[in-house]
Order: sequence, then C-alpha cells, then structure tokens
Amino acid sequence: MESEVSNSVVIPFFNESGNVGALLTELEDVEKETKSRWEYILVDDCGTDGTPAVLNEWASRHTRCQVIHMPGNRGQAAALYAGLQKATAPLIITMDGDGQNVPADIPELIQHLGDADMVVGIRLQRNDSWLRRTMSRWANRIRGRALGDALRDSGCALKVFRREVVPALLPIRTLYSFMPAMAVAAGFSVAQYPVQHRGRNSGRSSYGLRAFLWRPLLDMLGLMWFRRRCLPLRDIMACDRSSPEKP
Repeated sequence: MESEVSNSVVIPFFNESGNVGALLTELEDVEKETKSRWEYILVDDCGTDGTPAVLNEWASRHTRCQVIHMPGNRGQAAALYAGLQKATAPLIITMDGDGQNVPADIPELIQHLGDADMVVGIRLQRNDSWLRRTMSRWANRIRGRALGDALRDSGCALKVFRREVVPALLPIRTLYSFMPAMAVAAGFSVAQYPVQHRGRNSGRSSYGLRAFLWRPLLDMLGLMWFRRRCLPLRDIMACDRSSPEKP
C-alpha cells in the first residue's frame, strides 16, 4: 500500500454483493471531495453470494486497497478486529457493509474529533424493524448505566477514531457495541453525533435475539470488571510520545 494516507476505512462484509459497488463508490466520492488519501481495508467474512469476487475486483483497480479473506465465517466482530489490525492511517473509519450507513456523514464526524478520540454516530431515524429499534434502545440504556459511556447508540457501526484507540479494543463477539466503553475505560474521550441511516437495498440482516440480548449481556458483565481493572492506556501512550529522545 502507498504511504501517507490520512484515513483507514475498515469494513466487514458478509453476503453483501448487491451493496458493495454502490457503497465503495460513495466512499470514493467523499474521499475526493475532502481532498484526502484513504486506504480501504475490506474484510470478507467468507461470503457465499459472490461478495469475495466483487471485493477482489474492486481492489484490483485501486492501489490503496486490500481485501482480507477470513478463513471461515467468524462473525462481524472477528472480521472488524482483523481489519483494524491492518489499519495504518492516523484516523480510522468503521462502518457496515450493508449500505445503511451514509458515507457523506464521515467528514462531519471527523470534524468532531478535535474534541474527542472517538466519535460515534447516532442513528436518530433508524430504518430497522420496530423490534430491533426497541431492543437496541433498551440495550443502550442498560449498557450506558452499567459501563458509564453515556452513549445513545453505541451499536452504530459508523465510527471515526484515532489509531491509538485500537490497542484498547478487546476481541470479543460484541465488539461493535462495546468499542466506546472500552475506549472510555482506557482513558480515551468519546463523543457522539447524529448521522443518517438508510434502509437496505439488498441482502438481509444476520442478527437475531442472541446477538441483541444474551451475548451483549454476558460481555457487559465482563466489561464491568474490565472497566475497573483497565490501565489508563491514553496516558501511557502520551507519556511515550513526550519522552526525550535518546542521544
């Protein structure tokens, strides 16, 4: 990959062949409008609908793009975590591969990084089912009180954050939802900002009751312990940056 990129865009995909082209074209348009240089890290979670071939074809035409093929269907969190380990830019952008996040919102989120280490989108008008919206609303309330991140929509995949935050993120199955809480536990500041949310044009969601209720509940209990035991990673990294150079 070419050096001196400003942002790393990390996107997990699973059976989203009908959404890949339009989403990546939108991202390219935003990159050009902002006159910046992005790298694209596209993670194929062992899709079976032709998604891997679509990703490979797009990457073949773009020098600042790499496709990671997971060894099997490991889930969205595993795919995201794998992509984050490959990010090289100072700022990282994460989003879903289903096309429901709107790339045009990214510049506004980046602008708010001046006051925070991570900015999380808030989907004020969600294009999801009533059940999914209700479960998400209750989950955010419970999680916010238990973990102290005070976020209205921690599960929104559209996030921008500094690369220094990555070491604070744990490889758990509900990574998307708990990224802000992990960042806060490590001493990083987190802000939130309204973003758009579209309906799906293609494919279907793979989330069920377990993904929305039981797994997050178990992981939240573990993170309550982690929050109390986590090292102040942000302060540690700041000390390292301010250390005098050795002769």
